[in-house]
Amino acid sequence: MKVYPYKRLNRPISLRVTAVSLKLTDGTRDPLETSAFSTAQRAVALGTAGHNSWVSAGLRVSATMPPGADADDAPWSELRVLAVLTDGETNMRTCVELARDTEDGRDWSGTVDVLRDDHAGRASLSAFAVGTVDAVPGRVIAESSANWIVDTLSDDPVSELQLSVQKAPFRTSAREWLRAYADVPWIVDTSARLPTVFVNTDVDGFLGLLDSVGSGVESKVSDLLISQMATDVWSAVFHSALGDLELDGGDPVFPTDWKGEVLREMLPDVVPGLHVEDALRQVHRRRTGDSGWAELQTRIHYAAVRRSDTTKALSHAIRRLEQMNRESAT
Repeated sequence: MKVYPYKRLNRPISLRVTAVSLKLTDGTRDPLETSAFSTAQRAVALGTAGHNSWVSAGLRVSATMPPGADADDAPWSELRVLAVLTDGETNMRTCVELARDTEDGRDWSGTVDVLRDDHAGRASLSAFAVGTVDAVPGRVIAESSANWIVDTLSDDPVSELQLSVQKAPFRTSAREWLRAYADVPWIVDTSARLPTVFVNTDVDGFLGLLDSVGSGVESKVSDLLISQMATDVWSAVFHSALGDLELDGGDPVFPTDWKGEVLREMLPDVVPGLHVEDALRQVHRRRTGDSGWAELQTRIHYAAVRRSDTTKALSHAIRRLEQMNRESAT
């Protein structure tokens, strides 16, 4: 846990999106259905309305402060609650001060404007409570424990890692860098806005096998291949995210794009038993230090395999092969 040189609240802020609307090019506003955002997923999908010409989106947000924020003996004053929208890809940050709903209540609310031209894909929405502590203004005394994802392109409000899958003949691809990998069936590229899996169409029969459906052994082998691809993806994106961390006072900071999502998802399995911020610091120290990084590779591989459903795919393939052996024996 990060140590602060002043007193803070022990519990996090509860952050919610309660309504979403789009401002169109003609100046009108289109309130979106509740299907445009998901509290369970903590995600907003601004592509649900099907508008191609919206200018900005208004997110109505509500933040509930933990108990003790307004205690008579609280060591802070001039309490304010802020909603912050951050986009690591475009390097944009929007900060909105929320207003207290009632004079002595714990709920604060306001509207965060998302300008379409400021964002290329996914942004992160969080909440912070700041106040004056020990005569120092603007000190953070609490923050939301889990960020919301605001996706300006998607029509499905999900916060999980999204992938792009593209097919290409590696030997003759217009992407010259792919030609160096002509002897492999797939490759993972983590340099794009979204992680991309390139499938090599030059491998005879590979695409047909991947597309297999039904109960035959081919479909089970397809599931195995897909799970192996997923393992490669999770491992690649985790290492990519770790290699691109920003530091604040020597401590690593979670990225606000898909890399941050990957780290928060996998770290509990890579370094179990620690808060994700503590886990990130430990993994960063091992990666940049003199020891401990090699030993951590097993945990990283384990975390990747868990998310790829490899065990399930393998079990199904084995059962299908056993069934075929029994049928052939009779």
